[in-house]
Amino acid sequence: KSLRRTTFLYLAEMYKTVLVGVLSVAAGANAFQMGSSFVPRMGGQAETARRATMTGPVMAEDPVKCGINGFGRIGRLVARIMIKDPETNLIHVNAGSATPDYMAYQFKYDSIHGRFDGAVVVDGEDLVIDGQRVITTRQRDPKDIGWDKTGVEYLCESTGVFLTSEKAQAHIDGGCKKVIFSAPAKDDSLTVVMGVNPDDYKGQTDFVSCASCTTNGLAPLVKCINDKFGIEEGLMTTIHAMTATQAVVDSSSRKDWRGGRAASGNIIPSSTGAAKAVAKVIPDVKGKLTGMAFRVPTIDVSVVDLTCKLKKETTYEEICNEVKKRAAGDMKGVLGYCDEPLVSTDFESESISSTFDAEAGIMLNPSFVKLVAWYDNEWGYSTRVKDLMVHMAKVDAKVSA
Repeated sequence: KSLRRTTFLYLAEMYKTVLVGVLSVAAGANAFQMGSSFVPRMGGQAETARRATMTGPVMAEDPVKCGINGFGRIGRLVARIMIKDPETNLIHVNAGSATPDYMAYQFKYDSIHGRFDGAVVVDGEDLVIDGQRVITTRQRDPKDIGWDKTGVEYLCESTGVFLTSEKAQAHIDGGCKKVIFSAPAKDDSLTVVMGVNPDDYKGQTDFVSCASCTTNGLAPLVKCINDKFGIEEGLMTTIHAMTATQAVVDSSSRKDWRGGRAASGNIIPSSTGAAKAVAKVIPDVKGKLTGMAFRVPTIDVSVVDLTCKLKKETTYEEICNEVKKRAAGDMKGVLGYCDEPLVSTDFESESISSTFDAEAGIMLNPSFVKLVAWYDNEWGYSTRVKDLMVHMAKVDAKVSA
């Protein structure tokens, strides 16, 4: 009897284990069916999309009412950053053609920046992220998006299509208050690089460009060096990670023959207007800087090499000390300082715009120097886009007070 009882208990426990395993696999399979009412969650659990019962993030008293047009690399990262920032309230994302369940998937998983640290569920046409409802639409024409209906005031324009005041006016007509370009403007719209010329925005325009990722990676270093030592002239080279504009394998590009070659297997010389664009935010260096790029087969993080002739003779040690002081002072969070022997992957998801590498630079003589700075061309730049939107809202609030 004792043996039979032991055998029975053993078989019962085995049955329970197998049953639980089968149910877990089934739930996991359902969770990854795109278009179903389930979305994957960290920890292997499935959550019904229409039960968004979590408590939303704690926000500032009057967070900036934000929207995003375009859900590509920058749009998605700006969204991640906004959701976690109490000063921003992400209300509405217009994603072109992406369905809500695909948007949830793209938002949650990222090959470089990893899984989103939070909950993402789909509720009808909306996303509920960390308990915060984000309206999503799929419209090509700004007049059909409905910014006015959802209350968006500050818009991140990240489609790459509406990069002039004339084209972006359609967003203003659609109800939003200000448009921030997450790319260089294609007209003479105001350009602001946070930490460099934020005071140039006084509420005088509805359209502001956050420049390019490379201009944001270069300008803080240029400002620091020019303020103290003066830059007589200089050349900039960015060793830039590949981007979505490049071809995975050899393709065609009548405009740029080299640009049509495989990004994943080549070092590709390319043009860039980033160095010249620095003059838009630091007028003192107008006509003194130009540069080029090398696109390299890495997924993220780039590094800028600024080789310049200084007006004031100095030592490399003095330059390092000046950068270190500014990085810990008035330029903290925008300019960084590093004296460790790091490589590109060490700067993935780094929010600082430009991290000076003290160990990488060299000096030929007291007035001729090569300076090196790292930047995450995705995350660092996206953080500055968010910062610019918050800064503009604060300035506008003071102007209207």
